[in-house]
Amino acid sequence: MPLFTDLPPASFESFDGTVIRYHRAGHGSPVIMIHGSGGGLHSWQPVAEQLPDRFDLWLPARRGYAPSGPGHSPKHFADEVRDLAAIIGMIGRPAHLVGMSYGATVALHAAASGLAVRSLTLWEPPLYAAGAELAPVLSRFEQLTANGDHNEAQRLLAEKVARVPAELLEQPAATAAEDTPDDSYGWSRDLESMAGDTSYLDRWSSVTTPTLLMRGSDTWQPMPETVERLAAVLPNARLETLPGQMHFAPSTAPAEVAGILADFLY
Repeated sequence: MPLFTDLPPASFESFDGTVIRYHRAGHGSPVIMIHGSGGGLHSWQPVAEQLPDRFDLWLPARRGYAPSGPGHSPKHFADEVRDLAAIIGMIGRPAHLVGMSYGATVALHAAASGLAVRSLTLWEPPLYAAGAELAPVLSRFEQLTANGDHNEAQRLLAEKVARVPAELLEQPAATAAEDTPDDSYGWSRDLESMAGDTSYLDRWSSVTTPTLLMRGSDTWQPMPETVERLAAVLPNARLETLPGQMHFAPSTAPAEVAGILADFLY
């Protein structure tokens, strides 16, 4: 039986009054599953529904993504860390963080901030996509979406942020893996966070939290190189590679991802 139903999500008000909505299911060790850019409540659900009942699963929609509130602009990673802190406060004890893509970067920031994090599971954080070079990408993206050119906006993100190779751009999954009709606002705020961040990887050496890094064997560069460098920087990390998978494996191979995740969590 699925863990999640059609019941409306629960909600809370975060530090600045932004309403964060989430699904919750299961019992046991608390696990917060953080979606990537363009995602939402649905993103981790295929994986979460295959996890054992011993996990207390929290699946929030991040600020900027419906049905959560928009939050403020500009957004910073620290804002989302404070949202996670509110959830951990409701839980009342340290939680495992599981992050997908941009959500994995959020999880890293949370652990580095000293939040009560029991472990990290990071699916291909795009740490190379950071810094002031993203500011013109954000400007162009907002121009395209304001003009209703959503297909070209998604292509811009694939080329300039995800850095999808040209030969893959013609495949629908390359530009619509987590796309939803109402995600342009969330993407804009995520780009703000990334533009205000840095791609300097050595800073994560202070994160001693037990960490599972996950990647697909067929994911394009520079993602694999970035994940491997991060594995070398983190003092307490192990790397798992899923054969035949790319960046979208939590959606395309949820059973495989769930199996590795269940073995790691404790």
